[in-house]
Amino acid sequence: MMHKYLISGLRVSSEIILPGAIPEDSQGEYFDVSVRRAEVPVELDSVSVRGATWEIGHDRCLLRVPRLARFLIMAGRDITVQLESGATDHDVAGFVLGSAFGILLHQRHALVLHGAAVARDGRALVICGESGAGKSTLAAALCSEGYAFLADDICVIGLDSEKRPVVLPDGRQLKLWRASIDHLDLATRRGDAVRNSFEKYYIEPAAIRAAPTPLAAIFVLREARPPLQEGIEKAALPDAMRMLEQEAYQPALRARMGVKSTQLAQSAALFAHAAAFRLIRPRGLDHLPKTMAMIRDHGDLGGR
Repeated sequence: MMHKYLISGLRVSSEIILPGAIPEDSQGEYFDVSVRRAEVPVELDSVSVRGATWEIGHDRCLLRVPRLARFLIMAGRDITVQLESGATDHDVAGFVLGSAFGILLHQRHALVLHGAAVARDGRALVICGESGAGKSTLAAALCSEGYAFLADDICVIGLDSEKRPVVLPDGRQLKLWRASIDHLDLATRRGDAVRNSFEKYYIEPAAIRAAPTPLAAIFVLREARPPLQEGIEKAALPDAMRMLEQEAYQPALRARMGVKSTQLAQSAALFAHAAAFRLIRPRGLDHLPKTMAMIRDHGDLGGR
């Protein structure tokens, strides 16, 4: 049975159920991306560059997740999955939506950030930061106060007809650890676990924006500790360009995929209309209200 989804603006046909992705109901036969189960090689025949768990050759990327599955991502169109013994579709789905789809988007030369995005008053804010920095938790908290959900984990920036940056709605749910769910009182919105035996769950946002939304600002989370002081700092253009490169989804892998020239052009187009900020705040759930107030009270969200 084929399941149909709309993810990052792409129509996806999948033999694997993808929890958290929004179903696509149209009856058309054309799909931008296909996800299927089939045999995947242990290694590629021709490799131009490789890492510990991945190999790249021409328009193909082989991704290995030990004791779970192998993924072959090809030409920005196809994801083939071979499960390891004992693995389930449910466990694999998170990697299809995460690492595999992120690689596929890089193959399509999309600008993909590792962050969450929310919208208010027709403008989008993207929240980036290292793993565990609290991006999804902050996005969920903002959604509880009237912001609309756009994306979580993988955030794709496109350009509209006037070459202005827009955040493409991703079509998936928030993913939060139990501690964040309890702190934000979101138990009634909790769905399935992201992986069996994990205390991380899908969360249905209070409001979803399903249209491409003009990007106003990118906030990069940093922890407040000496010499960094609490506050919001606007990044100068050279620093903003470096921040964008660092906050790409799987930046080390993207850097090996030959998209440097595309990335520079995308960054220039983005920062012609939007701005990047360092959001320096104490970590921890107890500090969330103060962090949210910093965002709400910050007036310079329109770029230059």
